[in-house]
Amino acid sequence: MMILGLRIDVDTYRGTRTGVPMILKILKDHAVTASFFFSVGPDNMGRNLWRLLKPEFLKKMLRSNAPGLYGWDILLMGTCWPGPVIGERLKDIIRSTAYKGHEIGLHAWDHYTWQNHILNMDEKAIFKAILKGYEILCDITGTEPQCSASPGWICNNAVLGQKRKFPFIYNSDCRGKSIFYPMTDKKIIDQPQIPVTLPTYDEIRGTKSINNSNYNDYILSLIKPGQLNVLTVHAEVEGILCAPLFSDFIGKAIKKGVAIIPLGKLLKREGHIGTSQIIQKKIKGREGLIAFQSGCKDK
Repeated sequence: MMILGLRIDVDTYRGTRTGVPMILKILKDHAVTASFFFSVGPDNMGRNLWRLLKPEFLKKMLRSNAPGLYGWDILLMGTCWPGPVIGERLKDIIRSTAYKGHEIGLHAWDHYTWQNHILNMDEKAIFKAILKGYEILCDITGTEPQCSASPGWICNNAVLGQKRKFPFIYNSDCRGKSIFYPMTDKKIIDQPQIPVTLPTYDEIRGTKSINNSNYNDYILSLIKPGQLNVLTVHAEVEGILCAPLFSDFIGKAIKKGVAIIPLGKLLKREGHIGTSQIIQKKIKGREGLIAFQSGCKDK
């Protein structure tokens, strides 16, 4: 039997407002539940524009046709003025996602700040960044989020140490191939990691002759029985411009015999869980270093 853990990352105001309701409809149509990880603080994603000065990031933006894929409102949000606080303005959408039976986790308070600055923060600042998002998500849903996922797979040992102070049953902070307990300085963090194993749309679009006509078949070809299969989709992509593509993927996966479940259910199915370290590594299609389970090869 092939099992796919489905993770929905929600990074922005537009992704929450427009993308999440569409993804909820698609999942309901196919009787599927998933794990949603919400960014709940200010949407300052437009501040990423300075990264266009980096050739690798510019190349990715051009290859993925970022303006057409994401829309200019996402690309410019929070540049000239503070971005809207997502968890205050769109709490009803986040709350409804939980009520519909999906697993709810914390992505970040401020996605932009986490992705670009968290590795340079001290432990106190990291804790405060997690606490802000944790508290507002508790207030919105009326319950404690039991999982988290670092934006952009940006994570290190200091982050793991601070997440340990929260009642997360698991975290999904890295890429890899198996569920594991992370080791830091010979200490084992008792919150298991469920790594993402499959590439995202923006990483492979325009590479290996992959386009919308063959993307779903390519991803389905990577899903195998007897291995951990975890896919991340983004509300800003699969919930808006690529919604028909995403719906087609879910339908094809089910027809192929793939059982699609939230990440938490993967953990419940797991037997022995080993240990690994988290290292920093480059992968194809993504700019900069990201957290990676040691000993794994990039797909």
